Amino acid sequence: MPTIAVTGATGAQGGATARSLLAAGHRVRALTRRPGSPAAEALRRLGADVRHADFDDRASLDAALAGADALFAVTTPFGTDTGTETRQGTALVDAAAAARLGHVVLTSAAHADRGPGVPHYESKHAVERHLRAAGVPWTVIAPAAFMDNYTSGWTLDGLREGAFAWPMPAGRPLTLIPASDIGAFAALVLLRRDEFTGRRIDIASDECTPAQIAAALAEAIGTPVAHQEVPLDHVRARSADLAAMFAYFTGTGLDVDVSALRRAYPEVGWHSFTDWALAQDWAGLLGRQRPGAQG
Repeated sequence: MPTIAVTGATGAQGGATARSLLAAGHRVRALTRRPGSPAAEALRRLGADVRHADFDDRASLDAALAGADALFAVTTPFGTDTGTETRQGTALVDAAAAARLGHVVLTSAAHADRGPGVPHYESKHAVERHLRAAGVPWTVIAPAAFMDNYTSGWTLDGLREGAFAWPMPAGRPLTLIPASDIGAFAALVLLRRDEFTGRRIDIASDECTPAQIAAALAEAIGTPVAHQEVPLDHVRARSADLAAMFAYFTGTGLDVDVSALRRAYPEVGWHSFTDWALAQDWAGLLGRQRPGAQG
């Protein structure tokens, strides 16, 4: 049975991929900068071999990848910057090539290969290009917008006031995916290498307008939620990168063929936005008392 290394194993995408592989009975080497964290310990309990790896420490990458057969690779600019994401992603790809891995699955972003003018899409595409030139068998999966982002940040703040605050018009469709479906699809790709090697695939689980998202959130939370369009200038004051992304979502949009993906890969168990929303602990997230709970 092959050993599959998973970077970002204590994060959303890496964690979901590791859990999907472990549930299927495969050997997982979970790579993380924090092997002593609660998330790392949870993976150990599920059977993962947790190893320390730091994208800025090539020796740690070489040690973590030694003897592995395949790699799930995830990079992020958040908490750092896009230049750092490109540098770290390049270092990871170089380490994978040096380890002569049989397959590298890189997670990027839907439309990152179309010149969207979004800084963190451009950094991801730079890592994609480096991977294609590295001489290792590769696949790029490119998720659409993350459903999981709606459980934090300004979205959660708005939901506490009964508003779905989002920087898009109420009727503009957006393709979406939860981390669990990214992980399930990544595991499928890793386990069916011959079918997916050399392919780049945009992935999404559902397509909804902000008005439909607000209605689904209202159903899941059990209280009224109204869509409130946040001005792009407000987003731009916080992050020019995110403002560029939302401008792209509104102007061009993410046209991922959800129906085709569901037909081609039913084993992923794709979740609709309503399915995902109903599964969240909104009472805990919003700091509200659950129905019937006592003081």
